[in-house]
Amino acid sequence: MERVITTRADGTVHGRAAMDWAAREAGRRRLALRLTHLAPPGPTDTAQSASYDVLVAELAARHPSLTIRSVPVTDRAAAARDSLTERTEMLVLGPGAEEAVASAVACPLVLVPATFASPAWTGGPVSVRVDPGDPAVDVLAFAFESARLRGVRLHALHTWALPARAAASPFPVLEEDRATWEDQEVQRLSDALRPWRAKYPDVDVLEDVVLFTPSEALLHASERAGLVVVGRREASTALPRRSHCPIAVLPVP
Repeated sequence: MERVITTRADGTVHGRAAMDWAAREAGRRRLALRLTHLAPPGPTDTAQSASYDVLVAELAARHPSLTIRSVPVTDRAAAARDSLTERTEMLVLGPGAEEAVASAVACPLVLVPATFASPAWTGGPVSVRVDPGDPAVDVLAFAFESARLRGVRLHALHTWALPARAAASPFPVLEEDRATWEDQEVQRLSDALRPWRAKYPDVDVLEDVVLFTPSEALLHASERAGLVVVGRREASTALPRRSHCPIAVLPVP
């Protein structure tokens, strides 16, 4: 059965950015692009049909080597259900994606935000947060593979907080104590990434330990990244709405 990347036909500026992102990703992964479009039951609207044909033709012209499968659906819910099928390797959506879709899909979901004004720019790193105590295998595998396919650096973020006793203390934290704690977190991140570095020796990895919350760190990283990779729990925050670059949400806790 043919493996595809699915996205929606959308003639808006941001919708076109999402379509182009999906088309480039399908090209990188050597997959077909499944392009769904709303086709309500009843007589065909000639003007609407012509507009859709032009949209597909323009996309095909920008990506001549790509196989595009056009699939009419009767409503958005049908398009969302289609993403759950085993044929879909990835679902790509633009601004306004329904939360129900984001929480239900069983494949990676890429959200291309309205702030993503430069869809042709793909040179930024792939950013991912790493929890050294409980590394999310699927998230890390997707992030490393995405960096490898793009030929870009992987930005591995580890966020940490001061020990409770230090945070509750009315006195400033001693610099040497903070340095010791941070060195420990650096070592934990290095240990967690060691098997992944061995598995992906061609991927350049930037290890980054920061004293921020996960959402703050990822939002800041999105200003320079070409893609941010997160699990579903992190996507439930305000990050997707505020991100400066596309976010890949993996269907893991």
